[in-house]
Amino acid sequence: MNRRTVKFLINTVLVLISHTVFAQNSPAPLKLVDILLTPDHADWNYKAGEEAQVKVTVLKYGVPIKNAEIEYSFGQEMMEPEVRRSLKLKEGYATIHLGTSKQPGFRQLKVKTKHQGNSYENQIKLAFSPEKIKAATVLPADFSQFWKQNIEAIRDIELSPVLEHLPGHSTSTVNVYLVSIQVNEKGQRLYGYLCKPKKPGKYPVLFSPPGAGVKPFAPSTSFADQGFISFTTEIHGLSPMIDASVYKNISSAFGDYWLNNLHNRDTYYYKKVYLGCVKAIDYLCTLPEFDGENIVVSGGSQGGALAIVTAALHPKVKCLVSFYPALSDISGYLHNRAGGWPHMLNPSHAKFNNRPENLNTISYYDVVNFARQITIPGFYSWGYNDNTCPPTSIYAAVNSVTAPKTLRITPISGHWRFEETNRESIAWIKKQLNLVEPRSK
Repeated sequence: MNRRTVKFLINTVLVLISHTVFAQNSPAPLKLVDILLTPDHADWNYKAGEEAQVKVTVLKYGVPIKNAEIEYSFGQEMMEPEVRRSLKLKEGYATIHLGTSKQPGFRQLKVKTKHQGNSYENQIKLAFSPEKIKAATVLPADFSQFWKQNIEAIRDIELSPVLEHLPGHSTSTVNVYLVSIQVNEKGQRLYGYLCKPKKPGKYPVLFSPPGAGVKPFAPSTSFADQGFISFTTEIHGLSPMIDASVYKNISSAFGDYWLNNLHNRDTYYYKKVYLGCVKAIDYLCTLPEFDGENIVVSGGSQGGALAIVTAALHPKVKCLVSFYPALSDISGYLHNRAGGWPHMLNPSHAKFNNRPENLNTISYYDVVNFARQITIPGFYSWGYNDNTCPPTSIYAAVNSVTAPKTLRITPISGHWRFEETNRESIAWIKKQLNLVEPRSK
């Protein structure tokens, strides 16, 4: 055998060994030691001024560990803790009094413990009259005019769509395409995956903008399987099919894109993103299989923010679904409370970002001000234990919506959601559109 053949055989054996080892050592579905945090209100909700307490239990094999030692801290959500203490749990459990919040908002408890040299931690956030949280973000007097003018400037830009059928990603019932459309006069393009049911007929369309980051992603036919034509996009003008290693280098070069040109509302990075979402809806409306009536937008995190933005900017959107929307009430930190992702005004990260010109730009892009424009029904869902998109910031946005809204809050969840919530959101969309089966020709 030549050297190349020997090298190939050795690499093959190593891969087989690694796969075998992994199969024999699958990741554990739960922790060896768990810190259970149980509030004295089952729904995690309190009235402002009401005292709250949390039972802390350190468990191993589901049984309390006697004499477990913990360190804990608590205070206002995402702020510096008001209290830091340690405690020995003689019977493996104890009750911690968190006090109260006189203003609508959240208090956060963090607990840590060590066992046999390993560290474990958990957190819980409790709400105090959250339905009364008001946005700190100010609405600019010319907000609507600013966006109207910018949309008019791109309205007549040719979409010039480019489609590539992807047989390897298509299924027996769904065709998948890589699509790009032109966004503006500079020729910047928006890429994404278009998924169409193969069965002839007229279908509702669903736009699904992405979460944060600069990264590749694979197409999902889940919405198309439910009877929608779906368009899932990225936002940076890059094909989602670029190799992951190349994307990693691009991401490093981009850096914190949400800070790009923050000093100027007319050149800020998110301007082409928000306008790209408008063009995405325009494109979906041109599809011959579109039923001509039903347009939905749905997303989570940054995608949840863009869902609200798109619904506010495009008059043809009929309903929206937003999971834990980012970019909400960003200036909350200037009022001594949690602001939304990307936390650019957090005192520990603010740097130069609280300059007047930057604050002015933020006011034109904060989701709160788009939430104030919503006129269609919305399904909004989030959890309390989210540090990426803190619930204070989300309540500030959703409380600003005056249109009909359905809230599905699962307090225990962080920056993720349960499959039950996903299913409920799809059922909600179908109910809003009065859909059972796609309309036939």
